[in-house]
Amino acid sequence: MQEDIRNIGRLGLSWRERIKSHVRKMRRNQTKSEEIVWKLLRNRKFRGKKFLRQHPIVYTYYKRPLYFVADFYCAEHSLVLEIDGPIHDYQQEYDIQRDFIMKQRGLKVLRIRNEELNDPEAVMEKILRALE
Repeated sequence: MQEDIRNIGRLGLSWRERIKSHVRKMRRNQTKSEEIVWKLLRNRKFRGKKFLRQHPIVYTYYKRPLYFVADFYCAEHSLVLEIDGPIHDYQQEYDIQRDFIMKQRGLKVLRIRNEELNDPEAVMEKILRALE
């Protein structure tokens, strides 16, 4: 039986294992803004909703599996939260493409700027409106 070529990767890891390794590394090195939001969402603290952090969104492009990592994801409401720091001012086109792919997959995207985290109550209200 011939092995699927997509399962042959660097270091002998499948593409799924590489994604998992990358995501785990990102979870260990989260930004301060992501830490703030995670404290608000973790362990179903927010309205009993389960959020995952640094969740991979896998899609195919010309039969090739690709992925990017969403900051936070709530499967129950198909909601992706993206925390936008200063870097996002320079990658607007990339963010538009990511949002397009997520919307094609039936996901709602909510972007929260770092500055908005100065008022956690307003951020929580914004997330609540997105869940409805």
